[in-house]
Amino acid sequence: MCDPSGVAPLSVFLVSVGFCAYTLFGYPLVLALAARLRRRSVTRAPLRPTVTVILPVYNGERWIAAKLESILRLDYPPELVEILVIDDGSTDSTEAIVRGFTERASLQLIALERGGKAAALNAGIARATGEILFFTDVRQDLAPQSLARLAECFADPTVGAVSGELVIRDGAGMEEASVGLYWKYEKWIRKAQSRIDSVMGATGCIYAMRRELAAPLPAGTLNDDMHLPLGAFFRGYRVILEDSARAYDFPTQLASEFRRKVRTLAGVYQIVGHYPALLGPRNRMWLHFVSHKLARLLMPWAMLAALASSLGLRDPWRTWVLAAQAAGYGLAAADLLLPEGTPLKRLSAPVRTFVTLMAASLCAVAFFFVPAGVLWRETRVSAATRRAGRE
Repeated sequence: MCDPSGVAPLSVFLVSVGFCAYTLFGYPLVLALAARLRRRSVTRAPLRPTVTVILPVYNGERWIAAKLESILRLDYPPELVEILVIDDGSTDSTEAIVRGFTERASLQLIALERGGKAAALNAGIARATGEILFFTDVRQDLAPQSLARLAECFADPTVGAVSGELVIRDGAGMEEASVGLYWKYEKWIRKAQSRIDSVMGATGCIYAMRRELAAPLPAGTLNDDMHLPLGAFFRGYRVILEDSARAYDFPTQLASEFRRKVRTLAGVYQIVGHYPALLGPRNRMWLHFVSHKLARLLMPWAMLAALASSLGLRDPWRTWVLAAQAAGYGLAAADLLLPEGTPLKRLSAPVRTFVTLMAASLCAVAFFFVPAGVLWRETRVSAATRRAGRE
């Protein structure tokens, strides 16, 4: 940054800020326009294919009974549903709880040694007999009509996989509410992409796909809910979002969301290695993948470039720009000290959430340096939100 004219730092700064502005605001505008001009419909019909529910679980004793009750309440002919619970080497009472349900439904327990989620899903896929595979996770409750709504979308022969919608319950404070706000923004993007053609992945706790399209997952896969649907996408099928099929989850605290985002964003690096066609002309959603997924990985680096280039700007621009950045990062830091109910926290909490998610994106490069299994961490919810969900 020794250019006395300040031209080079200014160029870097403007490009970096422009990139961030496009990612946050420009792409959503492009997406909204494209969804309005190029909307594709989905043919739905009261189709009732046979279904295999695939539920991987590891040490899920807190959630598994409620989850199985949720599955048994699904508004779908029970004679058409088989339930496979894949116990990935649990060391708690998960297995005993599941065995208590085997008399109530067509439920099979597949007990494995600890091998990770990809291995558990592969075991379920290999055992499944249903025409449709319904993937779900242990913590989230399912709306009774969710499976039926997903199945109806397969009346359209162009549809290979269907994602449901995850609804985050109201949080106990501004921190959890801000994480929920981010998820609402993310869902809006996915809905618009689905109207155009396809989403680039599914919601891991509620999605379905045709069994013949489900290929085994590579060992250590971080984002199965991207890898499996993309297999259908690159065979010419659509991957759509059906927002009437819903699962409900508790809000997560920011520290837990940080760990989850490190894993899922590292999984984007991994998925490009598994599907290099994502970056080429075979990807008919190329612009959207680059603008949505890859840009999220690059944006924190652009923010760092903007900060570094600010030092080389000529005054008074350097002072103003550095002051603005310091104010933003300072507000995020101050959120740690602001008590709930403080008016400023309505602003500081979303800013802190944004900065934390950008930090998670930076940390996602850990994918290149550590084994994939190291990035798996349980997503934790607070005791307060668990109690609120039961009341």
